[in-house]
Parts: sequence; C-alpha cells; structure tokens
Amino acid sequence: MQPTTITGRIYAEAFRLLEQHPEGLRWSELLAGIEESDPTFHPKTVNGCVWKLVEKYPDKVYKPSKGLFRLLKYKT
Repeated sequence: MQPTTITGRIYAEAFRLLEQHPEGLRWSELLAGIEESDPTFHPKTVNGCVWKLVEKYPDKVYKPSKGLFRLLKYKT
C-alpha cells in the first residue's frame, strides 16, 4: 500500500476506519466514511477499492457475512 497514490490513501483510510470499529463495518458505512474523509476521492474509485479490499488484502481483512468488512485480527 502506497499512501502517496490515491488508491493507497483510500486503502489507508479503509484500514483506519476498520481499526476504529472492531465489530466491522457494512459496505455502505465503509464507503460513506472513506468519501467523508476526503471529498476529492472519486466515488467510483472508492467503490472499486472497497470491492477489491478482501481480494487485495486477504491477510488483513475478511468478510464474516455478506456486506460486512472486518479486520482479521478481530476474528474470534
């Protein structure tokens, strides 16, 4: 993850939000949180990053149920 790129900044924000919510975040909550953090992010870029979050970072994020994202370190 490169925090200097737009997608890197989006992923960094996604991980920051997931860190604040150990119970996980729904798809819509994650999208809204990322878009609120920086209004210059294009909504379709944010959507694409969230869509590929589990695929790109399977060692950090998982989906315990459909539409719910959670950090792997909080898996019980």
